[in-house]
Amino acid sequence: MTNINEKKIKSKYNQPNRAGKFGEFGGAYVAETLMPAVLELQKAYLEVKKDKKFQEEFNYYLQHFVGRPSPLYFAKQLSQKIGGAKIYLKRDELNHTGSHKINNCIGQILLAKKLGKKRVIAETGAGQHGVATATVCALFSIPCTIYMGAKDIARQAPNVFRMKLLGAEVKTVESGSKSLKNAINEAMRDWIANAQDTYYLLGTVTGPHPYPMMVRDFHSVIGKEARKQILQMEKKLPDALVACIGGGSNALGLFHPFINDDVKLYGVEAGGKGLNSKLHASSIAMGSVGVLHGNKTFFLQDDDGQIDDAHSISAGLDYPGIGPEHAYLNQIKRAQYVSATDDEALEAFQLLCQCEGIIPALESAHGISFACKLAKTMSPNQIIITNLSGRGDKDINTVAQYLGFKL
Repeated sequence: MTNINEKKIKSKYNQPNRAGKFGEFGGAYVAETLMPAVLELQKAYLEVKKDKKFQEEFNYYLQHFVGRPSPLYFAKQLSQKIGGAKIYLKRDELNHTGSHKINNCIGQILLAKKLGKKRVIAETGAGQHGVATATVCALFSIPCTIYMGAKDIARQAPNVFRMKLLGAEVKTVESGSKSLKNAINEAMRDWIANAQDTYYLLGTVTGPHPYPMMVRDFHSVIGKEARKQILQMEKKLPDALVACIGGGSNALGLFHPFINDDVKLYGVEAGGKGLNSKLHASSIAMGSVGVLHGNKTFFLQDDDGQIDDAHSISAGLDYPGIGPEHAYLNQIKRAQYVSATDDEALEAFQLLCQCEGIIPALESAHGISFACKLAKTMSPNQIIITNLSGRGDKDINTVAQYLGFKL
């Protein structure tokens, strides 16, 4: 008879492999001129993972600058209104800068310092990663340039101003759909041209290895805290975890510390105007395998492999691909991927405001929407944790416009 502990060890999740692959997904598909910079980054990150001094410095800034641990909050009124399972919110919107993005930015800016880079570049969609990048660059007096699509600049004007206040140069991207995909394209071009002295502070779990692994690891503080907190509060693990997904960094940050536990994982993609409309950003549900931005994963693309434009009411989910680890978790059926439409996200946005006095980011509202649906199918003694990955200040203008209010 197999010992339970032996069985656990045999089935232990251990991804990616040495080549940076999650099954068939991931890897490092970059221009030859960029490969030295990628290899330098891989080597440096593997070193700091084991470096006690680096980890202590990382944890110091998470505690004293970011404000961690973030609370795990029982949404009592929301749970009673919906019925079914108890819904807990992991409140990463209370972090300094207003989202989960700062966790990864602290880790990567310390790595950039270690590598002796003199300049930082980044991409941003909703602007939260841009603000977090500008913040850590101001903290460590490193110049930064942030690429942002013209469409996103128009709908996220407050975040653009915040970046500029923090001393960042914000470069408008006018190509293609003028959104996150195109901002990444321009940042990658900049990195290729200036790799010797420039650090690319990528904001999600996509891109060439080691970014998917590295960003996941820096964000795993979310799940580590949530695991400890729920055991203290409920004396047991949750039954399900729910998080919104664009590239998927906040979701993997929550999921990863629970990966070997009997806990269901749900990633919520942006359903936009509906999956049959082509105006969505649901790469797992409607995409196919391809290579873009340095990694192999699922993308929205036509039969010729040309990348389709994505759509979401939330700028942070408006990306036509998904992180390679999510593609792998979907393939092995460890996680389930669903979608929430613009209308469903708006409804959840208002519901959380009115039930709990919390204004969520539109990205996070997608997760709230599905968590409410899921709770109705579960019993009152079951528990859902959903990650509140950002606050909604940045989305007030967008929500007002959709609801017909004039500010």
